[in-house]
Amino acid sequence: MYETLTYSGGVHKSEEIRELIEDLGGFILQENVLQMDLILNMAIPIDDVDRIKEKAKELLGKISVAPMAGCEIAIVSPTLARHHLPHAACDISEYLRRFGAKDNMIGLARGAGKGTAGITEYEKRLIEEHDIAIYALGSFKQCIMDKTFLFDDIDIPVIVTGAPEIDINDLPGADEYVSGLGRIPRRLKRGENIRALRKLVEVVEDVLDKKRKDIALDPPLAPSILVKNAIENQVPAISEIISPTPVTSQLDGVRVKLDYDKYNEEIANVMVNDKHLGEIADIKKSQMYDYILVKLLSESAIV
Repeated sequence: MYETLTYSGGVHKSEEIRELIEDLGGFILQENVLQMDLILNMAIPIDDVDRIKEKAKELLGKISVAPMAGCEIAIVSPTLARHHLPHAACDISEYLRRFGAKDNMIGLARGAGKGTAGITEYEKRLIEEHDIAIYALGSFKQCIMDKTFLFDDIDIPVIVTGAPEIDINDLPGADEYVSGLGRIPRRLKRGENIRALRKLVEVVEDVLDKKRKDIALDPPLAPSILVKNAIENQVPAISEIISPTPVTSQLDGVRVKLDYDKYNEEIANVMVNDKHLGEIADIKKSQMYDYILVKLLSESAIV
């Protein structure tokens, strides 16, 4: 069992904590360098968490639990227009990243008003490549209830946010609803906004825990963090990617930021626990920039 943690500290001597993670049999999930500061999301064997905390203290850094590390979340807004973005949706995105989440902003093509709102099949497939989807909707109860067609047939867990109180039974297709997060033309810095964001974090953690338990009933042959590590070590082209998180972990797979047509065979031949990755996973073209999407097969699905 692994614990997901976030290390926040300086770049100076940061190689020491990287080496310790490797020595303990852990994995680096995501790494961001901001000038002289380092943010490191990691998965560490539970029994060795104290050793990581001791090293962080020695380096004058901080360790915090990252319950959303290793997952990919879609933050969906009806449009990219200013009356939907950037305030509420972007602040939701930024806040979730503090807890280890890797999220992507998705603005639908047709959402300026109840009469023209819509979602395409391509957009549905793109959203369903993630672990969960958070729909950042508006401030009017009836408007939100009229837009359930945006998510009522999405095949991953859906969390809807909006300003008014709404009974979840009035939102077919939604797994959870969080109020207090409607269209706000400013940053979410006031007390009631922070409380709503904290509530959203609790709901996201609960939904992810439920999905992890469902996966554990029929798990893949190898966890996604092990697959991520194998790809990074065996595919030289990964080191040439300049995008953040070139191999992004998901609960049931990884997204590899390489062109599918050029690299899919190389990814399929990566060795994981004496098996080729193509034998234990579906490898397909992502809807996002023609990246490679690896979805791990469960044990019962592998012949």
